[in-house]
Amino acid sequence: MNSNRQHDLGWMLDEALRIPEAKHAILLSSDGLLMAHSAGITSDEADRHAAAMSGLQSLARANAAFCGSTEHSWQQTITEYDHGYVFLVAAGPRAYMAASAGHGVDVETMTHRLMELVQRLGKELTADLRIGELA
Repeated sequence: MNSNRQHDLGWMLDEALRIPEAKHAILLSSDGLLMAHSAGITSDEADRHAAAMSGLQSLARANAAFCGSTEHSWQQTITEYDHGYVFLVAAGPRAYMAASAGHGVDVETMTHRLMELVQRLGKELTADLRIGELA
């Protein structure tokens, strides 16, 4: 993805983060490649987190059967830490959005904001299928 495209999507991520306690947001492909990031995080940090989030979404999908679902029905994962949350949301085929927020964030508002952004961006968040990758 070219840097202009990343900048356009990064601006949209910044807009979604305009709620108290929201910190950072990234867009990533299923194979962990960074597609865009918000202004408050460096590209190097965003790259590292994109790789980690790729693993997290893979684990979440693999555990879907635990609640009687299929891996294709996974929508989001929220992980709570001592000082905040990480939100990981399906953003289209082979694309995901991750965001972080402090512990005081309104989890419902944050989740709603992320879902609105996913719907607003639609095809913008869909990662292209890589050569050799199965659909």
